Amino acid sequence: MSTVRTDGTQSTGPAFEGRRWLFPSAVIHELDPGAVRPGRRPRRTARDWLVDFSCFLLAVGIGLLAADALPDEKDLPGAVAVLDQVLGALACAAVWLRRRWPVGLAVAMVPVGLLSVTAGGAVLITVFTLAVHRPFRYVAWIGGISLALQPLYYWLRPEPGLPYLVAVAFSAVITVAVVSCGLLVRSKRQLMLSLRDHARRAETEARLRAERAQRLAREAIAREMHDVLAHRLTLLSVHAGALEFRPDAPREEIARAAGVIRESAHDALQDLREIIGVLRAGESDDSGRPQPTLAALDTLVSESREAGMKVTLAQHVTDPAAVPASVGRTAYRIAQECLTNARKHAPGTEVTVTVTGTPGDGVTVTVRNPAPDGEVPPVPGSGQGLIGLTERATLAGGRLDHGPTPAGGFEVRAWLPWG
Repeated sequence: MSTVRTDGTQSTGPAFEGRRWLFPSAVIHELDPGAVRPGRRPRRTARDWLVDFSCFLLAVGIGLLAADALPDEKDLPGAVAVLDQVLGALACAAVWLRRRWPVGLAVAMVPVGLLSVTAGGAVLITVFTLAVHRPFRYVAWIGGISLALQPLYYWLRPEPGLPYLVAVAFSAVITVAVVSCGLLVRSKRQLMLSLRDHARRAETEARLRAERAQRLAREAIAREMHDVLAHRLTLLSVHAGALEFRPDAPREEIARAAGVIRESAHDALQDLREIIGVLRAGESDDSGRPQPTLAALDTLVSESREAGMKVTLAQHVTDPAAVPASVGRTAYRIAQECLTNARKHAPGTEVTVTVTGTPGDGVTVTVRNPAPDGEVPPVPGSGQGLIGLTERATLAGGRLDHGPTPAGGFEVRAWLPWG
């Protein structure tokens, strides 16, 4: 999971931090630009040190083998042999600079490789580094020049006991193999960076979709709460107006109106507590439509059955009339969305809606359906409805879980407080 640094750059998160030593410094620089200070090169990781030391030992080993073969060249002057070994030693030491100047070092190794046989290992390593760290055009030019000079090299310094054409062909095959390995490593790194970039973009897009779904759910809840508060406040206004215009009403009617005002005010305050922090949509819905409650579940199930669904409703709620309107409304919306999803994604299956609850323990709504028989035609949907249900349950002080069942079906379970 990625995080954002204080300077605006993006870090790859704790999981990446624990495995930094596994990555080359160039890859870390691409994955986490904020890890490198401006104007400074990325520091070598433990993997870099291990690879660089191995390359240095390989260059030295090849150079020592070539140095043992120098006495076999009978016509080679002693000064040339000394120069060969000096250049080979300098080339091996220059291997440590291959990450900083891959192009410059590869260019410098072209004449060095022509003059020194002991620098052969260092030359191959610099060509490999060039193929890993730079685009193919650099490898094509420098590698092509190196291949073109090999016939001249073996003409000036024939390989003892090996025909001229065989020596040239063998050297060309080795060079091409080294370049191919370097290009393979480069392509793997680019693939890893590309996959990482796609993962970051997918994560960002998913987060934005979830935030948008949550915002839309908040706006829908705000509109719904507006309708409820309008209903409560209308009751308050009517009964308060009755008390104002009929001060001589019987004591029983005044007490009953005062009780209604008190209960409506209490319910309105409860609804206001739920709406705090919820962003309202720009447009208000003043249609005054009645809000569904837990008692409307029977009607919802009947409508679904009339539409051709197989629905089983099991209600085990102690005193359903005492369930708070906001809790009943949320339970209704959850069941409604789940039945809609089952009708789209599992047609023909029998959906079971179970509602249980007691004061103090809360209300539990469970909607479960088995796996559909046969192949289901694809239906547009991105899971935003479940995100909205989760947001709705959270704003009501409860929780919602959803996911596939072991038998292949799907289950949604929500718990809502009833205090």
